[in-house]
Amino acid sequence: MIKLYTQPDQGQAWLSQQRHKRPHFACILGFTATGLHPGISAAGATPTDRQYTAIADAEFLINGPHPDPAYPLPPLDQGASPVLISRAVVSGLAMPVHLFNSGLPQPPTVPCHDLGGMPAQCVSTGKALPLGIVEDLFQQGLNWGDRLSGGDRYLLIGECVVGGTTTALGVLLGLGIAAAGKVNSSHPQCNHGQKFALVQTGFAQAGLELNPDPLRVLAAVGDPMQCVAAGMAMAASGRGGVLLAGGTQMLAVYGVAQAIHDYHRIPWEPAQIVVGTTRWVAEDPTGDTVGLAEAIGPVPLLATELNFTDATIPTLRAYEQGYVKEGVGAGGCAIAATLTANWQNQDFLREIEAIAQVL
Repeated sequence: MIKLYTQPDQGQAWLSQQRHKRPHFACILGFTATGLHPGISAAGATPTDRQYTAIADAEFLINGPHPDPAYPLPPLDQGASPVLISRAVVSGLAMPVHLFNSGLPQPPTVPCHDLGGMPAQCVSTGKALPLGIVEDLFQQGLNWGDRLSGGDRYLLIGECVVGGTTTALGVLLGLGIAAAGKVNSSHPQCNHGQKFALVQTGFAQAGLELNPDPLRVLAAVGDPMQCVAAGMAMAASGRGGVLLAGGTQMLAVYGVAQAIHDYHRIPWEPAQIVVGTTRWVAEDPTGDTVGLAEAIGPVPLLATELNFTDATIPTLRAYEQGYVKEGVGAGGCAIAATLTANWQNQDFLREIEAIAQVL
């Protein structure tokens, strides 16, 4: 149920080290106005819906299905929110969850650590976030990574940022990584041209220097989640295992952490970090996730082999047509369920469909 795509020896060693430890889930919520562009993301049918996706996902992650949610899960053109996968694992494993508001238009309705960030402007502005906010969010990530790691646990770091694969593209290109045409999206056919055009407009506005400070890259074309997640992963890696739970967005976080280490000499332990996603991302024929991981560096890329072909619910079977693919740490949570409790495909289907049937 867990497949290794890059750096298999390092990835297998990581799995062996964490097998008998307990996962803790840090889910970082954020927002970028990039997500409001028509057609940029399928994580919400309309731009208005997408303003509330992270808030609704956070509520569902903590509370599960509820007859009267404050923020119902937003309608999708196809498929179901990946938070159903994450919720099934969190509930089934009684996994501790820590929510972080790195920068949302309004606060979640469930308990959440407010980091005092702000939503990012569109990547096309070249002025996504003030540098001072980036620096503060990164420092808070370092602090929380130190607090949440160590002992008999490993740390899953997930995210919910609509439009975040576009900011990931911007940050990776800003760091000099050949990411064009390699990122993923929630669409069955990745909208590479739209993403690249927005990012290129942002670069023209930002005027970044050659080999820039990675924190300035985040300020120009990033989002608040990336700032927190990079710091959290770096600090936590010094005390234990870290599973960056996501695809393109978490590969970008790894790239940011690597660049911050190189530029600012902030310590980290990259051998303690893997990126874990779903096979729908890792094997997406309209992106190149494996090639992206290889372009970033020696990062192990893992994926759950979760399969919805035999699901009885059509919105779950839509994943097999390339819709949605990943989000809210779904792939990493599924990896944790197999690693920690030996969940197999039938276990996932039973638990996820039990939740989906009451929506």
